[in-house]
Amino acid sequence: MRILFADKVPEQTLHDLEAHGHECALEPDLSAEDLVERIAGYDVLVVRSTKVRRAVFEAADRLVLVIRAGAGTNTIDTDAAAERGVFVSNVPGRNAAAVAELTMGLLLAVDRRIADNVADVRRGRWDKKTYGKAEGLLGSTMGILGLGSIGFLVAERAAAFGIRVQSVAKEGRSAATVARAEELGITMCGSLEELVDTSDIISLHVPASPDTKHLVDKTFLSRMKDGAILLNTSRGDVVDEAALLSALDEGRVRAGLDVFDSEPGSGQAEWDSPLAKHPAVVATHHIGASTAQAQRAIAEGVTEIVDAFMTGEARNCVNLDPHRLGSIALTVRHLDRVGMLAEVLDLLSAAHLNVQHMVNRVFRGGKAAVAFIDVEGDVSDELLDALRAIRGVLGISVVALDEGATSTP
Repeated sequence: MRILFADKVPEQTLHDLEAHGHECALEPDLSAEDLVERIAGYDVLVVRSTKVRRAVFEAADRLVLVIRAGAGTNTIDTDAAAERGVFVSNVPGRNAAAVAELTMGLLLAVDRRIADNVADVRRGRWDKKTYGKAEGLLGSTMGILGLGSIGFLVAERAAAFGIRVQSVAKEGRSAATVARAEELGITMCGSLEELVDTSDIISLHVPASPDTKHLVDKTFLSRMKDGAILLNTSRGDVVDEAALLSALDEGRVRAGLDVFDSEPGSGQAEWDSPLAKHPAVVATHHIGASTAQAQRAIAEGVTEIVDAFMTGEARNCVNLDPHRLGSIALTVRHLDRVGMLAEVLDLLSAAHLNVQHMVNRVFRGGKAAVAFIDVEGDVSDELLDALRAIRGVLGISVVALDEGATSTP
């Protein structure tokens, strides 16, 4: 496949993919606008921070896979990709340690005013009287919103500082997540309000989504303790920046921010942000995942996704519907012969039944196979009889799908 990298990746990634027979083009300076002109002729697009807008998918002629070399896919128009049958995959978890490290770095920098210390010393100004005042972290309480891979690693590091860690109880958490939280001694609050009311530090590790947009709003900030610290190394739009700026001006909270809703879309740009400049803020340049260790791990993940795709697996795909869309699940056991599935699908088409999901697996030995086919509509007795009459069909079963049933390939 022809692969276009629109952001920097380790050279080893290119060597590995080229050794597997792929043609790679590295163009890390491409902008979101440049992509529209360059995407033609490529099967795969790999990006880190470069935005992939609808116009890119409209201009593509061969594109089948977009890989976000990181976890968040909010910079990619996944809906436009889905409309054109383009897979969008991410590489989650590989940068978790790097983001957790920066989170703790921001916390220390806010508590001890490290950035201001350094700036004054470099200007030749000694002011131990001012900078010798800090509360300290031992015995404080940190509320973590988002107990994923990053949230847990932040909890580990916070606990090592003698910080009590809490999160919000949530239904549907996996047994592994619950066990890990118990192992780390994380206390579960009964509500978001309880967590905000009782935390000295709040660290955000949630994805960008309609549910998390402006999660930290005026009401949220008004509940925070006086002098509390807000840390955001997740996504900029999780925070209502105008509301945070007001809270900072009032002197009620402090913040360590690696992400901003209004941040530039390129690696270098002129940018003027009153929030980032605020004296109660320690701001960094969306560098949470930007360590050599993290980038090597993510690059390995990109190679793994491409390799899996070549075997028919869309690994870590974020824009396939997670639910079974059909109303009926047909299971067709058949001899593994050329044309068998074509006959089955011809009959479904004649009955005006649209296939929503389909997987065909071969039994050991290669003599027989089974097709799992989800269709939308009613399956008549006449259709079932016709399917069973196909020479080579060994058996058919029909199950009505519950609404929202999870698809299992």
